[in-house]
Amino acid sequence: MTDWKVPLSDIDLGAAEIEAVTEVINRRWLTMGPKTEEFEQEFAHHHHAKHAVAVSSCTAALHLSYLALGLSPGDEVIMPSITFVATANAAVVCGATPIFADILSEDEPTIDPDHVESLITSRSRAIVVVHYGGYSSRMKEIMRVAEKHSLSVLEDCAHAPGVRYDDRHLGTLGATGCFSFFSNKNLSTGEGGMVTTQDDEIAEHVRSLRSHGMTSGTWKRHNERPQDYDVSEAGWNYRIDEIRAAMGLVQLAKLERANARRAELVARYRNRLNGIEEVRVAFDKYVGESAFHILPLVARDRATRLEIVVALTEARVQTSHHYSPVHLFQLYREQFGYKSGMLPRTESFASRQVTLPLYPGMKDDDVDFVTEVILDELQGKAGRSSRVGTAP
Repeated sequence: MTDWKVPLSDIDLGAAEIEAVTEVINRRWLTMGPKTEEFEQEFAHHHHAKHAVAVSSCTAALHLSYLALGLSPGDEVIMPSITFVATANAAVVCGATPIFADILSEDEPTIDPDHVESLITSRSRAIVVVHYGGYSSRMKEIMRVAEKHSLSVLEDCAHAPGVRYDDRHLGTLGATGCFSFFSNKNLSTGEGGMVTTQDDEIAEHVRSLRSHGMTSGTWKRHNERPQDYDVSEAGWNYRIDEIRAAMGLVQLAKLERANARRAELVARYRNRLNGIEEVRVAFDKYVGESAFHILPLVARDRATRLEIVVALTEARVQTSHHYSPVHLFQLYREQFGYKSGMLPRTESFASRQVTLPLYPGMKDDDVDFVTEVILDELQGKAGRSSRVGTAP
């Protein structure tokens, strides 16, 4: 493994998580039980959601949400292509067809409500919004489109825990919200996810489907009589466990402070890169709360992006890419006929985007180091360009 001077992300884990996990182990009940119920209650309270259902991953949350919304073969789901592939894959395994909409712009790389509306057909069943980077999609406009055409809205909140949109939290505006607790997320349990909803029937359906469609879970049968159960429909094992739920409770208590620190770091990045023509930090004009999950830098062109990535790698700064457009992956080209050029704003953004390090434990000096490497590379490039064709 590369010895990164500044890693892309890091997890805020400490004595509190160790104590919480140790308590679970000492109780000797590891499968889904009372700690999971407590985590669900606290998560719901934190997000002002009527229901929160813990599951094994955000992919599971997406899959169960699609199923609870009644998605079936022949249905179409409109979504952005700038997302992790699970957003689309979970629809495909339901037999549905992902219909990809373009983003608004390189500064606001979230789904374009006008393009969404232009893609609606008689087969459209739902709209998926992705709160990319922790920044809200234009939910007022999306909800108006959805209501006009009687479509469900699913919120992919993998990047956006704890974020308010006006007087409500992301994850409570659509039919469901799907959250991720993967190891690089703002709230991390290693693996895990959550479905939030205000709808009683959806919540009950998701709870059943996450555990094989059974009418009674293991913890309930352990404490109540009789110990038998029925199966109302085919489901999956998408349960979370007590160890991750215990970690999630500790992480949830840290979330507000951690997001605030991320905001400070992003402000420092913006201040140091402001006015540099070759690059810009996305969401520069964004108004509202954010979880600041990632720092998306957009270079002027592909060549500049590559030069920045190479310079940072040589300086032992880890970078990433969020994301390669889903519609250009082999599966979606071959099975659904997507081609390069179909989403011009999406493709242009993706070809020039690079993700810089961002995590609550990052120091101000780390931001200064990362940006200094970028500035040195860009200034050196400008100097080299200005010397082209001059006499030695």
